[in-house]
Formats: sequence, structure tokens, C-alpha cells
Amino acid sequence: MAVAAPTDKRFRRAHVSPARRRGRLAIRPRHLAMVVVLGAGLAYGAYRLAVTVVSADALTVSRITVSGNARLARGDVLSLLEGLQGRNMLLVRLDEWRSRLLASPWVADAALRRVLPGTIDVFISERQPIGIARFGEALHLIDQHGTVIDEFGPRHASLDLPVIDGLTPPDGAATGPDVDQDRALLAARLLGSLQGRPDLAARVSEVDVSDARDAVVILKGDTTLIRVGDDQFAERLQSYLDLAPALRERVPQMDYIDLRFGERVYVRPLKSGARGQGPSPTPDP
Repeated sequence: MAVAAPTDKRFRRAHVSPARRRGRLAIRPRHLAMVVVLGAGLAYGAYRLAVTVVSADALTVSRITVSGNARLARGDVLSLLEGLQGRNMLLVRLDEWRSRLLASPWVADAALRRVLPGTIDVFISERQPIGIARFGEALHLIDQHGTVIDEFGPRHASLDLPVIDGLTPPDGAATGPDVDQDRALLAARLLGSLQGRPDLAARVSEVDVSDARDAVVILKGDTTLIRVGDDQFAERLQSYLDLAPALRERVPQMDYIDLRFGERVYVRPLKSGARGQGPSPTPDP
């Protein structure tokens, strides 16, 4: 006897649709044209924006301010920055213009800052001359590092600075502005130590550092060579001023006085109007 089995509806293959094969994304020509037009519009807008920004008056350097300069004239600073005015503030490289400023021997440091609208602020830190270096017949201003700043001339007449001799290296030319660093350091230390004693500093006329371990000082209105060594400069100069009246009673004309040996003071008389070169000093009696 035949028995009819019920059909399982879960396996009705006739109703199962085969999965569609994925193909490439189809872009209609009209859509492609719209994308191209939109991209071109955005690119043109960006270009016009860039042109507007670059040419904007507020971003064009139209004014340069200078501060911190005393000896270096404003016109000299602007001449070093020739070509900066008229450029776009966003595109200009300030470090390159700073390098131009540092090329001046008067400029120890410099900083530039953008300020809207159209302004570049320039801050100058100048080298401070400590003396007038003598190289043969030439005179030059130098700073505490021995850097030659400028040739000394009438425009620097307001500077009351001592003349510094002996800065040329032993094997250097006596007429060129070539500076021995050890000798320059000795001169700088000597003059720097007198900053706290303006009364003494104002009396110094000349300094000789031919010997990098023994500075020699000449005071204004005096011809005596005062040997002060390489330290205790203010103390030794003050000691000379205290002793000078008594010493001149015994030695009216002194070639030099040596103050490097504590309480022992050595004095050499000036003979026949000429300074001695080699003989040893005689002790003060």
C-alpha cells in the first residue's frame, strides 16, 4: 500500500533564486560630467582664494618697525632688509632676513615678528664696545669678545673708551684687525671688573695686553705704566692711587709700577725721558 509523504517546503528549489553576480559600478556619463565640473569648480575656487590671500593688502609687508638700535642707524637696518617690503607676510621666511641682519658687525642678535596688518617688527640687540683697539695706525671698536665692530671715527666721538694695545696675535700682522682671544679676554675682564667702580673706569686711558697674563694700565693725566697682572684689577688700581703721592716724593718720574706681588710694590724710575724695556724692576725702598 502506497503512502504519500508530505513535501518538505524548506527544500523547494524552484523558489530559491540564484545570487546575482557582482559587477563593476556603473557610472552614467551624466554623473561623471557632474563630478568633473564640481571638481573643477572646487579647484578654481581654491586657486582664487589663494590668489586673494597672497595679494591681500593686510598680508603685504608695507611697514617695518625697528627697535633696540642705538649706534646702528635705522636706515642701516632697513638697508639690510631691502626687498622685504612688498612681500607677502605668510610666504616670507623670517629666518633668512634675520641672517642678513646678523651679517652686520654691530648686530649681536636680532628677532623679527609678523604683526597684522602688513607690519614686520624688528628687534635689534647691538654689540657693546668696551674699548678702541689700536692696530698700527688703525683704530677699531671692539666688544667684550674681541669682535671688531666698526672702524673708529668722528661719528663715535661721544664714546669715552680706553685705547687697547697688544691685541694682535704674536705671529699676526700688526696693522690688521686680527685679535688674539686670550688677550681680548684679559682686556674684557679688566674693564668689566671696573664696571662697579665707575670712578676708576673713568680714569683709565690705555690698556696694554701684549702679555696675556699681565695687563698694563695708563691712567688719564699720568704716564706711569701700572702693571696689574691678570686679576684684582680694581684693588690694584686703587692701591696705586693711594700710594702715588708718597711714591712721587721719592721717585718724581716713574717708568712703571708693579703691583702684582701683594704688599711688595716695585717701582722703576724713568731715566732720560725714555721707558726701559728689559731690566728687572727695583723694589720700592
